[in-house]
Amino acid sequence: MSIKQKILFYFSVVTIVMVGAAFFFIYMLFYEYRAEDFHQQQKEKIINTLKFLTKIEEIDEELISAMDRITINDVYAQKLFIFDKDKNLLYSRLDHKPTDLTKNILSRLSSLKTKVEQKSGRYDVLGIYVEQDGEVFYGISNAYDLPGYHKLNYLKYILFLTFMIIVLVVIFMSYYLSKKITNPIVALTRQIKDFNFESKYEPIAVMDGRKNEVAVLGQRFNELMQRMNEAFSFQKNAVHHISHELKTPIAVLVSNFERIEKEVDINKIKFLIKDQKEDTENLSKIINSLLEIAKTESGNTPKLSRIRIDELIFDLVDELNVLYPDFQFSIKYSESIEDESKLTIFANLRLLKASLSNMMINCIQYSVDNLATIVITPVNKRLQIDFINNGPVINENERQYIYGRYFRGENSKGKRGFGLGLVFIKKILTMHDGTISYVANEEANSNKFTITLPLN
Repeated sequence: MSIKQKILFYFSVVTIVMVGAAFFFIYMLFYEYRAEDFHQQQKEKIINTLKFLTKIEEIDEELISAMDRITINDVYAQKLFIFDKDKNLLYSRLDHKPTDLTKNILSRLSSLKTKVEQKSGRYDVLGIYVEQDGEVFYGISNAYDLPGYHKLNYLKYILFLTFMIIVLVVIFMSYYLSKKITNPIVALTRQIKDFNFESKYEPIAVMDGRKNEVAVLGQRFNELMQRMNEAFSFQKNAVHHISHELKTPIAVLVSNFERIEKEVDINKIKFLIKDQKEDTENLSKIINSLLEIAKTESGNTPKLSRIRIDELIFDLVDELNVLYPDFQFSIKYSESIEDESKLTIFANLRLLKASLSNMMINCIQYSVDNLATIVITPVNKRLQIDFINNGPVINENERQYIYGRYFRGENSKGKRGFGLGLVFIKKILTMHDGTISYVANEEANSNKFTITLPLN
């Protein structure tokens, strides 16, 4: 059963049952009221008749009979009996004779039990004990409440007709409301059913409204599908990106292993294994950088943290000194910096660390005197970091290609690497709204790479 059908069924049933119960309660109240009201009329009739009899000493039987015929008692088909204190019959309407029912009620009446009510079919029987002018009388009335039952039947007809009209209205309104309530759910279900997981991700349309449960459901579905799409995109892009980027480095490693396999000179083999070790370490760094970059490119916002750039550089220097103990970095500040905020940036620590580490390794590999200088300069709202080393410069006609994949200039001959370092450095800096530039001093045979990053 669909939600629409459930709303239609449950709302209709509950409403109809409640209305039916209310109408039945009204009918029963009127039913009890009719009996109570008619008994009161019977009691008044008995008392009035008794007063009439006690005030007239000589009664013309023919006159009384005529009065009986023209009174409303004929309409009620009433039988009325008056008895004295010894329960002897004093008066009866239209020569009616006491029946067994009348005698039974008369026997139950006394000064202790002054009223007896009983039903005989659709007739109401009432017996009362009356004290009139110091004398005791018993009155019994047996009558059919024609006007009362007529009103009761009329009320039953009206209630039934009204109930049927309400049933039709309730069913119609239930159908209309269930359709109106479920239309957004049906529309959302249709969109989800027709959602193509293989095509380009497009969020399903949802209505506005923070308190609308259907809109919230649609928004949560869009958020879920966006995350799934990002996960699929990351998986797809990461595999494609990493396989593309690692194709050449792996080919180089395989080629090196083939050279080692063919080499017979032990010293030469040791030398080649050392180079292979460096290439493998570089490849490991490339893979880590690729994974971080792929995560960001797939739509995942990199986790940013406050980083004091000089402290990060000092940490990297300590790490590199373990691998390259003969190399020295000179870290300088272009001015006296007392405000810590001029050295603090918001960045992803792993990405930024990989970028600066690659830049510093380049300084080590392309330096001819085992020295490099790092100059830190706050400039307006950006932080400038210069990496300066002495060594072969990049030819002017090659400088436009230095950020291309696998490009290696004339100055890289005899150096280990895959031509991907500057590619990843620029990508990582671009993710952080940073820049990188290169300036060569051919006369001094000096290279300077300048990185800028936005301050906190």
